[in-house]
Amino acid sequence: MSGRSQSLPAISLIVPVYNGGDNFQRCLTSIASGVSPSTEVIVVGDGDTDGSWEKAQLFGFEGIRLPESRGPATARNIGAKQAKNEILFFVDADVEIYPDTLTKIAAVFESDPQLAALIGSYDDAPGAANFLSQYKNLFHHYTHQISSEEASTFWGACGAIRRDIFLEMGGFDESYRLPCVEDIELGYRLKKAGYRIQLCKEIQVKHLKRWGIISLLRADFFYRALPWTALILRDRALSNDLNLQYSSRLSVVAIYLLSVSLIASVKYPIALCLVVLASLALLFLNVSVYQFFYHKRGLSFTLGTIFWHWLYYFYSGLAFAIGNMRYQLQSFKQAMAHFTRKSKPSAPC
Repeated sequence: MSGRSQSLPAISLIVPVYNGGDNFQRCLTSIASGVSPSTEVIVVGDGDTDGSWEKAQLFGFEGIRLPESRGPATARNIGAKQAKNEILFFVDADVEIYPDTLTKIAAVFESDPQLAALIGSYDDAPGAANFLSQYKNLFHHYTHQISSEEASTFWGACGAIRRDIFLEMGGFDESYRLPCVEDIELGYRLKKAGYRIQLCKEIQVKHLKRWGIISLLRADFFYRALPWTALILRDRALSNDLNLQYSSRLSVVAIYLLSVSLIASVKYPIALCLVVLASLALLFLNVSVYQFFYHKRGLSFTLGTIFWHWLYYFYSGLAFAIGNMRYQLQSFKQAMAHFTRKSKPSAPC
């Protein structure tokens, strides 16, 4: 066993952090329990003001602090350039890894020399106990567990990639200044370049973040749905994977049919028939996720998730519509600018 461990590729674990607090302390503790002597741990403080990066040094890890916040994409890139090992493993500062996480990652890369990158999954035991945190993180776990192992995106919360390929691709896009879709964008570029990304469902980490109403809606709509729509339109990458499955797209149609019918029923009671049909369609399309919630947390929890799950489809559809309008407007402006340049008379000699 020790001989096999010594033959596994070495890993550099990179954690970007901005004022990580108690969750970051738990993250560092879990890393300290799971690293081997060959593992390099690099913590990049993204302009933090609470001394988070110094906590890393107390654990014996390498700490780097940026003088101002530049976003997790830049922080991860700086850590990657500093790293020396063959495999880069990116973990968020509000995540706990398991003692065997790094061994599992190294074993996957050793067994498949052609694999460029892998992503894992959140586990089914979120760290925060409140309802929204349990719902949000369990839904994330479910989505990864039912998705294709041939992934089309990367994931910065629990994602590993060969260092030479990461540097060849130019790392994360640093124009994303907020925790956004910089990891998905990297995944799209990897796939376009012909590299393989594997979803390893058995490699799981625990998410510690406590979600509230405002933080959840802000993150889902502004930091995820809107920029992901822009990315999809830019790359024409509407794949049947993760949150873009056909059942999810049909659910967006159903929730808008339900909403319009509900409004119309005020004047035309017959429209309530469409409300019922749309509701049944939503339940049918998502029966597997509700069965999952019921199995994990019981009936009352499952009933509580339905409103938030349907609301998720509503604002996802809204974000996609807004993103499309923005994209079309930008395309029109570019076309007009090109037309203006072409039609402008040349200066006389």
